[in-house]
Amino acid sequence: MTTMLHEPRAAAAALPVPAPPASAPRVPVSGVPTADDVRRGELAAFLRSRRERVSPEQAGLPRGPRRRTPGLRREEVAHLAAVGVTWYTWLEQARDIKVSPQVLDAVAHALQLDRSERSHLFALAAVADPVPENDCPGVSADLRMMLDRLEPFPACVQNSRYDLIAYNRTYNALMCDLDKLPHEERNCMWLAFTNAEVRATLADREETVRAMAARFRASMAEHLGEPPWERLLAKLLATSPEFRMLWARHEVAPITSPRLRAHRHPAVGELRLNFTSLWMGPHPGARLLTLTPADEETRERLERLA
Repeated sequence: MTTMLHEPRAAAAALPVPAPPASAPRVPVSGVPTADDVRRGELAAFLRSRRERVSPEQAGLPRGPRRRTPGLRREEVAHLAAVGVTWYTWLEQARDIKVSPQVLDAVAHALQLDRSERSHLFALAAVADPVPENDCPGVSADLRMMLDRLEPFPACVQNSRYDLIAYNRTYNALMCDLDKLPHEERNCMWLAFTNAEVRATLADREETVRAMAARFRASMAEHLGEPPWERLLAKLLATSPEFRMLWARHEVAPITSPRLRAHRHPAVGELRLNFTSLWMGPHPGARLLTLTPADEETRERLERLA
């Protein structure tokens, strides 16, 4: 039988945990490790390697005599993370135990993991990071050059939450004056449901926002419980009755579906634009979004807009 144990809360003092049963960790009947077995084994090996890398001095602990273990001892990591020693030992033994985001966060701090190591830890534990890094890389000079060279076509860099990380002049002119907005309002979902100027440019507004809500729900399925996503959802639900109605439908749409959208710009008239996402990683998330003209008339109007 698989042994299941919930870890104590990180905020509490480390408490004694009953000794583990004498039986070895579960071995598949077939003798072939499952994907979960492999993942837990990788997690255990990663934790041991990171523990052995941190010296007592780095952790603010006395070295003491007779130290044979390179780096920290298991009980020292447990003390620093405020978890039970036996629970942490079981984690390094690749046992099938429950791991909460909060306690894994405490372990990450105890082991002094950098951002890449922390992301790797949460991925191996199959747990959502409660304080994830912005999933869009920094805007490099090369990426900035690409945005500028796409003129007069509108283009922007978005993360998977639809935050606008960077954009060129034509995109700024197409939407509204984004530079005047607070950073927290530079989000395509927020603009489409709450910004009157942006909403007025959407020629097929009802269908457009319905599709956006469906794609946002599909994207959020991989980010449930993550504070930035939950905050944006709560703001949209509290602010927009239209979003609340659409969200209650539970409709989903693939974020990679091809899109043709019509815009009514007050200065140049109607624009018919094809949306293309160029993914900036191995999975749909951060992306370079380009809006190209669907006809020659739109191309000429984009040149005037730029």
